[in-house]
Amino acid sequence: MGTAVAERAWCVVVPHHARGARLARHRLAGELAPIASPELLADAVAVVAELVGNAIRHAQSLPGEVIRVAWRIRAEGNRQRLEVRVTDGGAGEPPRPREVGIDSIDGRGLAIVAALADAWGVERDGLGQSVWARLSGVRPAEAEQHHDVPEEFRQTLSG
Repeated sequence: MGTAVAERAWCVVVPHHARGARLARHRLAGELAPIASPELLADAVAVVAELVGNAIRHAQSLPGEVIRVAWRIRAEGNRQRLEVRVTDGGAGEPPRPREVGIDSIDGRGLAIVAALADAWGVERDGLGQSVWARLSGVRPAEAEQHHDVPEEFRQTLSG
């Protein structure tokens, strides 16, 4: 018996600036809300926010002062598998989780990514550095889609 596999992918370029994180979150949410479970969508938005925020704070931009954000979702039977990838110009050292105290105001981003993702990692190539994360969840039934998804995440922002 064969298993149907459906896949969709997106790639956006956002400014290497704080508003880039907002644009990436809203674009991802707008594209995934119709097809992803609310739980997978919420985790994906949180992961992209952390990865883009880290790229803005700690890495160089790609040419044109931008960051590339890509994601791909696959349906495999009753499961959804999502990979998100943030590509920047790289930094002096590869990203890694930090030990932080309870009173620290930052430094938890990759710990959050690790907690929400099935796996994450870093790849370097001629373009720069990509930090990726793989998430998964139960594929929603058609009737269950769109429940508990905030309206602002259902709208795709232009450019």
